[in-house]
Amino acid sequence: MIDTKNPREVAREALMQLSARKLLPTPANYQACYNEIARLPNVAGFPEAQLRQIVMALPVKNPKQKEGVEQLAIAVGKRSWQCVQQALIALATAETPATENGNVAPVPSSENTVPAFLGELLARLTRLIEDLLPALGDQDTWLSEQALELLQALKNQPADIPGLLVLLTGFSRRVSLAAEEQGEIRQTLLKLLHLIIENIGELTLDEECLQGQIDALVSAVAPPLSLRRLDDVERRLQDVIARQREAKERTLEAQEAMRQMLAAFLDQLSAMNQSSSAFQVSIEASAEQLATVRTIEDLTPLLKQVIDATRAMAEDTGYAHEQLAALQSRALATDAELFRLHQELHQASASARHDPLTDTLNRRGLDEALAREIAGVRRKEAPLCVSLLDIDNFKTFNDRLGHATGDEALIHLVQVVRQHLRPIDTLARYGGEEFVILMPDTAVAAGIEAMKRLQRELTRNFFLAGNEKILITFSAGVAQLTAEESGEDAIARADQAMYLAKRAGKNRVMGA
Repeated sequence: MIDTKNPREVAREALMQLSARKLLPTPANYQACYNEIARLPNVAGFPEAQLRQIVMALPVKNPKQKEGVEQLAIAVGKRSWQCVQQALIALATAETPATENGNVAPVPSSENTVPAFLGELLARLTRLIEDLLPALGDQDTWLSEQALELLQALKNQPADIPGLLVLLTGFSRRVSLAAEEQGEIRQTLLKLLHLIIENIGELTLDEECLQGQIDALVSAVAPPLSLRRLDDVERRLQDVIARQREAKERTLEAQEAMRQMLAAFLDQLSAMNQSSSAFQVSIEASAEQLATVRTIEDLTPLLKQVIDATRAMAEDTGYAHEQLAALQSRALATDAELFRLHQELHQASASARHDPLTDTLNRRGLDEALAREIAGVRRKEAPLCVSLLDIDNFKTFNDRLGHATGDEALIHLVQVVRQHLRPIDTLARYGGEEFVILMPDTAVAAGIEAMKRLQRELTRNFFLAGNEKILITFSAGVAQLTAEESGEDAIARADQAMYLAKRAGKNRVMGA
């Protein structure tokens, strides 16, 4: 038997056991073998790191608690369980408030504090379920009945807590299933919307003038969706449908006009044919009479008859030429009308709510979005920030690299900005290289920080012009809408702040 009092022999045997048992030479395995050979209890190591984390998390509300936490930290440093125990006892005593006579103050009765807290909790839970019901709809009768039963139980006094827990468990499971179903319905509706938009694109009479808007619609219905994006989709669909209806009506009118002209042309051809046939009959009759003429006196009436027939033929032919010329003129006018219609549709597409280059809102779309946001924030009494940004040195950029590269730079800027805007924010092209961003539920300080964040993102995303990396920067002004201010006035203030940022050195953001 090994002398357990000789640590050296115990350590050697512990190492041999590690090898014989094919155990990893970790401190824990070595300690287990050592304690087994020395017949010592295998106690886990002192968890100093974990205990220090606990010490750091303990709250300190008075000097006695601070002293107790410091004693506990010293005990952990000594790696002594006995000292830790004593420090915890002292800390627990320090947490109990004492009266001025040294006696322990009575703890407030739970009968007075718990019901008040529980009542507030139940009231908030009731409001939560009431607000949730409209979103769940009324198609699931069982869920509606369960919600009403739960609301009644929440309003009962005194509250049956065990019964409420059972009802809440069942209700939460049903709500989870309903939420999953609503998600599937939303995805299916999105697929159907995509199919409708693609079908409109297939059936459109003039793909060249409407295909751009169809592509924008497909992009607009890509998830994640928001109410603002759905509102934008609705307006775009209305524009596309209205223009397609107008194109169809005007085209049908042109087709009817062409049909009428073709019918008139055929009538004229028929009349000319009849006139030509009558002329031919008259000439043939005159030729037969000419064969029987013996004197000059007999030739005179025959000559008059031929002249009259020829004059009538010439008059009919002249009238027919006039009619055909009029028909030709009307056909050319109809063709010009169709061309003008196509041009108008192209112009309407370009002057819709979206900028054709960047697919951001244009001035018209911005005006509508601004009116909608102002109405919303004033109804909710929430802040609204308007930011106007202008790309720095854009004219020099255009002069050096050309307008086509400048357009690509604008598209690059929009792509970077869109990636880091919130779904509720709105981006619009205000001018050549100027853009406006509407930020609802945002105060001016947060708006300035958001614009600075966009500037940092642009420094991380260089614009590539061929093989050249170009850093695009912008200066911006941010204005928070005041109570009685119009959207145009807020933009004007943001514009003034932007010019101050330009004069201060560019690539800056200033508040108005």
